[in-house]
Amino acid sequence: MKLAHLKIVRVVVSLVFFLLTGLLFLGISDLSQRFADLILILQFIPSFLHFLIKPFHVAGGFILIIILTVLFGRVYCSTICPLGTFLDIIIFIKSKIFKKKKFKFKKSHNILRYSILAITGISLIFGTVLIVNLFDPYSNFGRIFSNFVRPLYITINNVFASVLEDSDFALKPLFFKGWKAEILLYPIIFIIVVTWLSVKHGRLYCNTICPVGSLLGLFSKLSLFKIVINTSSCKQCGLCEKACKAECICNDTMEVDFSRCVSCFNCFRACNLNGFKYKFSYSPKNVILPTETDISKRNFIFTTSAFVFGLFSGLLAQTKTIIVTKASTIRENKKNEVLPPGAKSFEHFTSKCTACHLCVSICCNQVLQPSFFELGAASIMQPRMDYHIGFCNYECNDCSKVCPTGAILPVDLSYKKRIQLGKSKFIKDNCIVITEKTECGACSEHCPTKAVKMVPYKGLFLPEVKEKICIGCGACEFACPTMPYKAIYVEGNPVHVTADKPEEKQYILNVTGKQLQQNALKNKMEKIKQEQDTKQKDDFPF
Repeated sequence: MKLAHLKIVRVVVSLVFFLLTGLLFLGISDLSQRFADLILILQFIPSFLHFLIKPFHVAGGFILIIILTVLFGRVYCSTICPLGTFLDIIIFIKSKIFKKKKFKFKKSHNILRYSILAITGISLIFGTVLIVNLFDPYSNFGRIFSNFVRPLYITINNVFASVLEDSDFALKPLFFKGWKAEILLYPIIFIIVVTWLSVKHGRLYCNTICPVGSLLGLFSKLSLFKIVINTSSCKQCGLCEKACKAECICNDTMEVDFSRCVSCFNCFRACNLNGFKYKFSYSPKNVILPTETDISKRNFIFTTSAFVFGLFSGLLAQTKTIIVTKASTIRENKKNEVLPPGAKSFEHFTSKCTACHLCVSICCNQVLQPSFFELGAASIMQPRMDYHIGFCNYECNDCSKVCPTGAILPVDLSYKKRIQLGKSKFIKDNCIVITEKTECGACSEHCPTKAVKMVPYKGLFLPEVKEKICIGCGACEFACPTMPYKAIYVEGNPVHVTADKPEEKQYILNVTGKQLQQNALKNKMEKIKQEQDTKQKDDFPF
């Protein structure tokens, strides 16, 4: 294979990874579950965080990435990283619009580059993932797709669904509840910054800001196979330097800064003189000793490396229409936010979640919503359960199936139905039974475990909560019609526990007893009717 063909292979592979990863964030749960593990295991930071929870698990895909980097350089950045492909698309569009504007060699910004890497590593050691949330390429790509591409996809789907409603090709309408404006602030700023950097300096974000790129850049210095300039063939025409999106090829010195090279292979396509080699870098002829060794920089680099490795549809159909004329006045006293089933505890979840929003995209009821400061300043953009928008479907555990970092651990559906995310709390003076002297019972009707039951109160019925069997799914809070404050809300558990089993036996016995009574009455009526018919035949034989 000619070296120029490597770029074609790289582009095809990168687009496949890009499209498959993008599909995950469109919220197509069936499609996501088919190949989610295959795609997510190769995302570096999520794989690393998952590995910290389950060593020797398949989550160690980041080790495979390191091995590939040591062998061939930063192929992760050019083929697997979805954000890298997104930046390449921006660069491609820029090249078509501004054909005369090319790249040129720039010195690396090592102080900024390795400072961000060091801060990221230190933050992981101290148990916070805030820096990772801000700079992780996979998580930022997820927020872009989840916040901007998915709403567009849903809109287009619904347009076609309305057009094809009466045809044989009918589509299922989708719904989107949207985010709060402040949640979109960081993704918008991020898109503007990376677009500007990509247009001006190609992959500068990957080589200066991205902690994954900086770390893999250290390993790529050790790569067995490297891109080198064939000095006997090179005429120093400068075409390779102009095509290098990493701005790491110096035409004057005929050198390649391989720590910044993202293995895009643009140089192979640009050179018509066979001026490049892709060869084993540790043969004696190719060993070039540096004229000057900076021990302090070397120590800083390896120290940094050590730091890093130390890391509603069903409910809507059932809900009664209840008109509320009086606003509720007592604010919900919620001390702890509710986290999704499988999150285990507040500490576990917030220390592992990179806010990629894949669980947000996959949530069927959209109860998982990005947080602002609800989980604390260090957990900005991490998802939480917003029961004013949706509720946790009793028959769903999709979020636990797709989380790439282990922040939400996989849970079996039968076990998920017993996980107590929180406990429902009732505010009597907000309830419309009290404020408007009318019947309601919406909270009790929609409780899947019957933890909320209605008890007599002055000729009406008020809700009463059995906390031991409450799982904190939020169906009661979502169904409650009072505004702006709910009469019933869920107080999150800092550590998830197991709820008692619902009182199914008593319910089954009651139903069975009722059925037996009905069957006995039916048999008795049939017997009486048979006796009457027999008597009539005896009295009137003709």
